[in-house]
Amino acid sequence: MPDFIYLASQSPRRAQLLGQLGVRHALLLADAGEDAESLEAVLPNEAPSTYVQRVTALKLDAAVARLQRRGLADAPVLCADTTVALGRAILGKPEDEKDAARMLRMLSGSTHRVLTAVALQHGTQRHAALSVSRVRFADITDAQIARYADSGEPLGKAGAYAIQGAAAAFIEHISGSYSGIMGLPMFETAELLRSAGFNT
Repeated sequence: MPDFIYLASQSPRRAQLLGQLGVRHALLLADAGEDAESLEAVLPNEAPSTYVQRVTALKLDAAVARLQRRGLADAPVLCADTTVALGRAILGKPEDEKDAARMLRMLSGSTHRVLTAVALQHGTQRHAALSVSRVRFADITDAQIARYADSGEPLGKAGAYAIQGAAAAFIEHISGSYSGIMGLPMFETAELLRSAGFNT
């Protein structure tokens, strides 16, 4: 049994959360020639839960192929993907500050869902889980939105915000998994790791 796993994610938050579980990991990042962004394209009329689980499975397929292509030591591979959903509308990563402000205006004064899918593969065995949390935003003023959008923090974040950052000041209530909203639900991830033989 290997004593580490591969984390196929460039998110420092996921690496930090995985470290909290006491599991050693090595990063298994995409090659320069891989088009990782295209995996995140939304299909027409796709439900948010279907979308996030499909994207996570595609990321895991790519990571397992990468592992084999590089001839690295065999170990479980972990992938995750997070999306923000307002009703059936999927709010991915904003293109720029203007797009971030648009998303934040949509979230202002409403409750949205944060869905994080996690998948782990070792050999031919694949295990997956889905974490769904609800987040309530207070009414945010245009000035607050402009300041936050201009800070750069929303870029690269699903739904244009990071709960562990300055946007925490906008959040009235959460129901679900704080770590799942950050990008790696600890409970579900620990269960997947136990299924692969790790003591967590």
